[in-house]
Amino acid sequence: MKSITEKEIGRINELYHKQKAGTLTPEEAAEQAQLRKDYIAAIRASLRGSLETVKIQEPDGTMIDVKERHDKKYPGGEH
Repeated sequence: MKSITEKEIGRINELYHKQKAGTLTPEEAAEQAQLRKDYIAAIRASLRGSLETVKIQEPDGTMIDVKERHDKKYPGGEH
């Protein structure tokens, strides 16, 4: 998963302002949609990576990874 660059974030903002002004071309609208999709994917990947390092203390005192707990609760990749 690639991360989003400051240049791409700047372009997202530039296209947003063009959209608000009503001067966004169809090609720019397609570019905006792709950039937003890439941005959301990068955010999700970053969040998932962060969450997978979190540990939860069970009532019995043992520590368990969030991912391990999720896999126990939703076997087979559900949810």
